[in-house]
Amino acid sequence: MKFNAILLSSALAVTSMFTVNAHADNTARVAATSALGSVAGTALGKHMGGNSGAMIGSAVGGAAGGAVAANKRDRTSAAIGGGVGGVGGYAAGKSIGGTSGGYVGAALGAAGGSALGNKISKDKHSTSNKRYYKKRHHRR
Repeated sequence: MKFNAILLSSALAVTSMFTVNAHADNTARVAATSALGSVAGTALGKHMGGNSGAMIGSAVGGAAGGAVAANKRDRTSAAIGGGVGGVGGYAAGKSIGGTSGGYVGAALGAAGGSALGNKISKDKHSTSNKRYYKKRHHRR
């Protein structure tokens, strides 16, 4: 229990440091914030509701962390990726390595999911901008 309290407080402290500079929107920052949010959510959820609470907490924490650090246009994709990755990582990590494995899995899953969602959204916007430019500004 004491380990969880230390883990939660350190994760919240580091997450608050990342959210101060969240406007830069680089993929590493989105992934790190989502991972920390997922670990904090997992610890809090496990304390409040056991394994089911930990799964819900990892999803909510990963989604919140990804959404906070992502750009306004990419926020939804990063949040969905962080939430799905967090809960999937927690479930896989818990089955492989117990409680500690669940925390590690939630962090890695949320980081990967939010980074992937953020990247997919950025690529989608980039492609649509190229199509618009090509359609409107082509030479005749």
